Amino acid sequence: MVILCVSSSVTFASSSASSRSYSSHMNSSSGIIKNPFVGFPLSLSKPSIRRISFPRFQVRCQDLSLIPKDQRWMFEDSEANGPDIWNKTWYPKAADHVNTDKPWYVVDATDKILGRLASTIAIYIRGKNLATYTPSVDMGAFVIVVNAEKVAVSGKKRTQKLYRRHSGRPGGMKVETFDQLQQRIPERIIEHAVRGMLPKGRLGRALFNHLKVYKGPDHPHEAQRPIELPIRDKRMQKER
Repeated sequence: MVILCVSSSVTFASSSASSRSYSSHMNSSSGIIKNPFVGFPLSLSKPSIRRISFPRFQVRCQDLSLIPKDQRWMFEDSEANGPDIWNKTWYPKAADHVNTDKPWYVVDATDKILGRLASTIAIYIRGKNLATYTPSVDMGAFVIVVNAEKVAVSGKKRTQKLYRRHSGRPGGMKVETFDQLQQRIPERIIEHAVRGMLPKGRLGRALFNHLKVYKGPDHPHEAQRPIELPIRDKRMQKER
């Protein structure tokens, strides 16, 4: 174990006196101006400079044999002087979030509350259920939703919840209720809910591609061998 000590210094300078002179408050014999705005005398001499030096320590380990085998991954591609054993922050590399290695989940949306289902899906798409979760990296899984036309809502949202879209032309806004959109494009309801719970930007657009929503019980992802999505929220299933 080698400890390197590198000294560094910090410079402190006292505040300079005001360039203005007040004849009524000037004492020529002592060379001091009594500034009425400050409340204490200011010196006319040049500001004094003093340096304070203090050591800066760097701890390096040049003998990798002293490190346990299960911890040597932290010191790969280290500097010539040895790895910095104080820096143990782990950040996922490209090999840690390859799409071909990510798990696939499937969930049946029959009689499930829309908001609670969407929040659970967003957690697994972002990877917040993992100990290696990193906000700026795509660490999540793929989620398949079947029977999207059977998703449920509470209260009077079937007739009161509105979905708006605009063509970009004057007067081109289209408004339809939850019930109308569910009959026309039921997949869009779940996609709209999950998209609002993902980050806005390039990462959010990449994460949204992990969501696969289908009408009916069938989906074309049998080759990925999806497993059942774990659901801990007991209030997600709507009681009939």
